[in-house]
Amino acid sequence: MNMGWGEYLLAVLGLTAITVVTRSFFMLSQREMPLPEWFKRGLKYAPLAALTAVIAPELFMSNGHLIATLRDARLPALLCAGGYYFWRRGILGTIVVGMLVYLPLHIGLGW
Repeated sequence: MNMGWGEYLLAVLGLTAITVVTRSFFMLSQREMPLPEWFKRGLKYAPLAALTAVIAPELFMSNGHLIATLRDARLPALLCAGGYYFWRRGILGTIVVGMLVYLPLHIGLGW
């Protein structure tokens, strides 16, 4: 697709305008908007759901297909990081443990 710089600029400006409007929508009102209690409870889980939606395909897929072999460094790293999280409940430690397992397997053994 051959697009000129003007079309790219228009796309960036349009996406910027949409982002600003949608993110500032709740700040434009002078009074607090009432939200149902079930909606407030659901908002607590939104960051976790978004993070899961981003990370899960990276853990279980490779080149658009499910991982077909157990010889993939991501799987042992996932198990160790998950075990650490359920043991200590710490995010930073979970990341460190996962990377300490992943990097030697991926870089060292070529998994």
